[in-house]
Amino acid sequence: MQTLPRIADIDAWVLDGTIKGYPGHAAPRPLGAIREAGWNVLDGDLPLPVAVLKASALAHNRDWMRRFLAATGATLAPHGKTTMSPQLFAAQLEDGAFGITCATVGQLQVYRRHGIRRVFMANQVIGAQGVDYVVGELARDPGFEIYLIVDSLPGIEQLATAAVRAGLARPLRVLIEVGTPGGRTGVRSIAEVARLVAAIEAAAPALALHGVEAYEEVVQGDAAQAEAAIHALLALQLAASTLARRGAAARGAEPWLLSAGGSVYFDLVAAGLAAAGGEGATVLLRSGCYLSHDHVRYAKAEVARNARSPALVALGEGLRPALEVWGTLQSRPEPTRAYVSAGKRDLSHDLDLPVATGWCRPGSGRVVRPLDAAHRIFKLNDQHAHLEVPADSPLAVGDLVRIGISHPCTTFDRWQLVYVVDDDYTVVDAIRTFF
Repeated sequence: MQTLPRIADIDAWVLDGTIKGYPGHAAPRPLGAIREAGWNVLDGDLPLPVAVLKASALAHNRDWMRRFLAATGATLAPHGKTTMSPQLFAAQLEDGAFGITCATVGQLQVYRRHGIRRVFMANQVIGAQGVDYVVGELARDPGFEIYLIVDSLPGIEQLATAAVRAGLARPLRVLIEVGTPGGRTGVRSIAEVARLVAAIEAAAPALALHGVEAYEEVVQGDAAQAEAAIHALLALQLAASTLARRGAAARGAEPWLLSAGGSVYFDLVAAGLAAAGGEGATVLLRSGCYLSHDHVRYAKAEVARNARSPALVALGEGLRPALEVWGTLQSRPEPTRAYVSAGKRDLSHDLDLPVATGWCRPGSGRVVRPLDAAHRIFKLNDQHAHLEVPADSPLAVGDLVRIGISHPCTTFDRWQLVYVVDDDYTVVDAIRTFF
């Protein structure tokens, strides 16, 4: 059984030895037929390093998020920038996602090429090229729906001018973005919100107001300070929503969206905006990393979530890390130093260094043994992971090393081809990414 929804043009993508992770001696084959090869990572069938997604972890994480949304009443438009994989987008839409969140027009072009019909743009579209593309897609496809965000009068003017110039038959749907001092984009006060509401009303029918957006992960400080800052931002967002819905530009707008939520604090967002659901608003989260999770940043975030939101424990086992990179231990020139064939070109390292989590000796019957914290990756070169090991570590040249990552976004973007494997590490599917 295939593990992900099928997309015809991706299934038809022909894999060959020019693609990282594909065996050079193997005949080219379409991605949709990858399962038929019968390859297994632990049997040495694939050139290392190689990136894999555990099918069981993906299925578990999909189910966990469905249950979280049911428990909180929130809705999800997962951020597609995490994986840039239309196959995973299709799985998320299959799970009931409102749409897919986007950050750039370049990403939007990939979404549209693969039939994504509803998009939440969690970044401001500025510049003629990008604005004209959005307007052109709306004119071309009556079934396409996009929500844009604005935080300035020039941004509003640019969108309205493009819509009028194109003779767009329906208004551009916009949300006002609110922000936090020292954070990122977004207006900082109710007075600024009022000015934007008035400008959107003046631009009708070219524009229609459909809610208020924020991004909470830009807050600063320790855990207590960050949580207080998030509550303040959500309070501003709720106040902005109340003000905005009084105006003619928002009257009767459906849906009315209150959107926030990265992959660290989505519990606070769901709880903080929950009251708006009773007022007919859709609380729209945008977590993208829940699907793959990770071994460091988001693993720590989950521990913190469970501590501050004990109700999450009732959902059972939390998210599982699904994304791994496997490399070969290629040198152990000193008793406490070893070198693995995976580096900056293969692994994220922007937030934390990766971690060595397990190993397998070829010919051992696919037995993966854990590695303790004394086996520590302390440095990366382009193609090497520097591994500190105990002098009595069993690791030897030729062993396979499993590497867990922090921040999946910047590991996915290093791989065009990511294999999907079962718990025995047999390849059962694959995804293609479009970075």
